[in-house]
Amino acid sequence: MNSEQLEKYTSAITLSDMEIFVFPELMYSLVLADIMSPIIWQWRQMDCFKKLEGKSSHKKLMRLKQFIMDEFEFNLDLETWGLTSKAKELKRFEKYISPDDIGQSNALFGYHGDKYYFDVDIRRHFGLDKYDSDIIPYWKTETIEAMNAFGLKQGYGTAAGECVSLAALYVAAAFIVCEVPLDDIYMILTPLHSQNYIDIQDGFLTNNRRLVTKTMWFNGTAISNKAQRALRNENVTILTHSSGYVHCMYDDATMDRKAYEHFIRRLGSYLSTELTLPVFANFLRSHQEYQKFFQLCRDCHGQPQFLKAETLFHYEHTSNFRIADATHEKLLAEVSDEDFVQYELPGRIRCDEFEEFIKKQDFDLRTPDGKTTLRKYIEPVIPDPQRFVEELDDFIHIEAKLPFLGKKFVPANPIKIVVEQSREQIIDYLQQVRSSNPTADLAFYAYRDMSTCDWAPFIKAAVERNPVSIQMVDSMSTEDVHTWLEQMNNTSIYDGKRLAQPDEVANYKTGDGLEKAFLLANIIRQRDPEQNIKIVVDKNDVMLKGHGEYRFVSAKGLEKQIRLSAIGVFTIVG
Repeated sequence: MNSEQLEKYTSAITLSDMEIFVFPELMYSLVLADIMSPIIWQWRQMDCFKKLEGKSSHKKLMRLKQFIMDEFEFNLDLETWGLTSKAKELKRFEKYISPDDIGQSNALFGYHGDKYYFDVDIRRHFGLDKYDSDIIPYWKTETIEAMNAFGLKQGYGTAAGECVSLAALYVAAAFIVCEVPLDDIYMILTPLHSQNYIDIQDGFLTNNRRLVTKTMWFNGTAISNKAQRALRNENVTILTHSSGYVHCMYDDATMDRKAYEHFIRRLGSYLSTELTLPVFANFLRSHQEYQKFFQLCRDCHGQPQFLKAETLFHYEHTSNFRIADATHEKLLAEVSDEDFVQYELPGRIRCDEFEEFIKKQDFDLRTPDGKTTLRKYIEPVIPDPQRFVEELDDFIHIEAKLPFLGKKFVPANPIKIVVEQSREQIIDYLQQVRSSNPTADLAFYAYRDMSTCDWAPFIKAAVERNPVSIQMVDSMSTEDVHTWLEQMNNTSIYDGKRLAQPDEVANYKTGDGLEKAFLLANIIRQRDPEQNIKIVVDKNDVMLKGHGEYRFVSAKGLEKQIRLSAIGVFTIVG
């Protein structure tokens, strides 16, 4: 590999936020690595999914959402994978993207977002405010194996992952378990978030562990409002798909243009809805300050009765029934008779009359005439009616800030795997196309398949970008580190001939002997950069030689001789 290839391929091992931003094909490589993993395929045999065989993808997706909610935590510990420096990362990637462009699009390098993010102090919300110097966290994503292994980490009771890991997991699981074609799934990355649009029925958006239908998107609840945050307030930096990617800063796009145009239409439809009374009720739920200007009217034995809107929303807080769905009448039945009055409340708009108005007028709030029509109707009651109209329009019509359509579309070879294929067939296919498809080739590095991959990227990552293991044993001698590793569980989090990186071993306190040898090599190299290191892997026996000799037992069955020289060059034989 030349230096640029090595940089990309070693990034497929560590998969930091910055690496994926610079090399966007890595995002889909992680998805393919998760699809190749046996873990998600095992989910198909669980009773909760087997009993849905033959059911619609919609039903399966909703069950998958509950499964992920139950089995995975959202991890926002930014220092899980240690610290690095801005200067080091900017120097590393300056040949690909300028530091100024990185600062405009990456949260670790100064990005704050638009006015909304300033108002809510988003950097403080995510814990980024304390990184106001050169030191920043490695914000890395995880394979499904590393996500599962969080259950071994102190302070965690289950599997876990951050938003990019969860987005990749959702794509792989939707494909494997829910039988959603990859062509129907689009990954959406913004500076502070990663989610997916699944193009079935009216559409679904994944949001960390959750799955959001179009109806849920517009229900006006606090959870839905948070789910909207990224697409409302951030630029989409990368869109990736089985056919390729579109990057906000790269002129060339490898994604199929028709697929991108289709996505733009479908996402636009998902993010926009008609103004109906139920949707308007959802708006009032989200904007409580306007509830005091509305009232509900019901018939009671032929006589009208009136109820303050905010009173009904108050009842909704503690009820299983909702204002804006089929349970509306049941919610009204829970309201105390004392809360109804026999006269129309002054200074309030009747919701039934408002419904008649919006049906009769059939106006579009995206047009000036539509805004004027509504403003004139409400201005006798609502102060600052223009603001009300703008906020209602903003609630029902969201425009995502997507990469420019006028890119130069240079389609790559798309990934063509289908839901009818077995795991083995998919791995065979990806092996066959990896020589002509860089994303497929990189997937085997993200998958950590050391039996078919060049070892150089793995070794480079192991001794250059694993700070947690170094910090964790800072007070130990080299011999003590060896003893600590020997006392550790000798099981890898990866099956077969796949290898964990040193920080995965350190974080999860488990690892194969070969993985432990790389961890020890990382420590020795950091403490004594002038020392030459040799690792001899002879199937079950692993020997690390430096100033001393350290033995480990491996179950990986690999054979290699690795020399790491004092000048930073490594040689691999075997």
